[in-house]
Amino acid sequence: MRPLRLAALMAVAAAALWALVGHGLVNYDTLYALDWGRDLGHGRLPDYGVPVAPTPHPLATLLGLALSPVSSLSDHGVHGEAATDVMLVVAFLSLALAGWMVYRLGRRWFNAPTGVLAALIFLTRQPVLDYGARAYVDIPYAALVLGALLCASPTIRTDPGGAGRPPGVGAPQDPAGEVRVLALLAVAGLLRPEAWLFAAAYVLWLIARGEREPTRLALLAGLAAAAPVAWLAFDLVVTGDALHSLSGTRNTARVLGRLTGITHVPGGLPPRLGEIVREPVLLGAAVGGALSLAWLRARALPGVLATALALAAFSVLAAAGLSILTRYLLVSAALLCIFAAAGALGWLELATGDRRRRWWQAVGAVVAVALLAFVPAQYDRLSRLRDTLERQAAIQGDLAQLVRAGTIGVRCPPLVVPNHRPVPLLALWLDVRPASIIGAQEQASTSGSFITPATPAVARDYILDPRDPVQRLAAPPVGLRPAGQDRSWRVLTRC
Repeated sequence: MRPLRLAALMAVAAAALWALVGHGLVNYDTLYALDWGRDLGHGRLPDYGVPVAPTPHPLATLLGLALSPVSSLSDHGVHGEAATDVMLVVAFLSLALAGWMVYRLGRRWFNAPTGVLAALIFLTRQPVLDYGARAYVDIPYAALVLGALLCASPTIRTDPGGAGRPPGVGAPQDPAGEVRVLALLAVAGLLRPEAWLFAAAYVLWLIARGEREPTRLALLAGLAAAAPVAWLAFDLVVTGDALHSLSGTRNTARVLGRLTGITHVPGGLPPRLGEIVREPVLLGAAVGGALSLAWLRARALPGVLATALALAAFSVLAAAGLSILTRYLLVSAALLCIFAAAGALGWLELATGDRRRRWWQAVGAVVAVALLAFVPAQYDRLSRLRDTLERQAAIQGDLAQLVRAGTIGVRCPPLVVPNHRPVPLLALWLDVRPASIIGAQEQASTSGSFITPATPAVARDYILDPRDPVQRLAAPPVGLRPAGQDRSWRVLTRC
């Protein structure tokens, strides 16, 4: 598809996805990327040492740098709203692009109906839409990795029996394709480190296939090493420690009580995959994977190898002490959606008179019924997501109104918030550094401007994360003076 037509299609798809969820809210990690990018735009190094700082993703921070001119723009006292709007546009376009890549892979490995069904499954998973609507870097990361996998996957030439003969499983159709694969993985590797492992595995595969030309090997190895070298250099320049992201992420995982370690992978991985795709898709993926490996091996093998590699990369990061989080499995989930669709429709690739086709049709009908039976439950999950985003957007809007009114500001420092979660957003809105805002759970203060939820529902819906070990908010000190209130927030001061 031509670039302009593809861009138009992605814009339409992104608008449709926005209409499906109704709202978008930039998440904690990406807000920090905007804050840190603004720091770079102002000629100062980002402060990665703030309490409960997220992992600094270099590409997200560089996008924050590109947006720094608009991050400081003010709309009646609220800075950075244009920057968060741009982030949300990028997020929904990335979500649409990830769905397009799922479709292209399903079509490449099997057929167009399989690709359509796989994309439909993927883009209607509640966690996928949730991560997209909150502008997590994991969505563009998934789109980039799936794009690299598409470049690395051969076009299957179908024989009369329908099994397919690949020109070389895992090899692109032209030498420049190898560069495209590694270039995409290099960009993805500035968002998540799993891409480093994919790039290394791909170079090793090329060597195993017979790549020996020294100059070309040096180019490919350089591309594979570009992302980790750039990430380490970024950390070294900012903090003086090239391994800051690793050590900082480990420390944050400990502070927040996250599950870590390779011993927790066997028990933690299946339910997290199921949380994304749900039981019928897991069933369909098992059926589709088994049947396609048995009867369409050339078509199934790239996806099976990619899924195994993605799960291995997840396990390696867990072994390194990083958190076992659901969103780290998005690439694996996307591949499972493709195999679930193949479980329902892969029989189209078998010849009309092939007896196996009738068996697969029967099993595929069971998979299709299971997927359809889950539609009402999935509709309820999406409805709850819309309601949650609407409530949180209203709460955040109330907070913005207090900033616009001057009730929340920097005239009575320090600014104290219930915990670490509102810190990067208020730092962006007030055009201050995050370190100037105190989270009451992390640091005590007896003077300043205290922001507290007006109701327990606001605390539950916007402040407290059910995954965090502390599920209560610190009460403001006695003797503060009320400075303002709305339906969601109270502001108390002692200057």
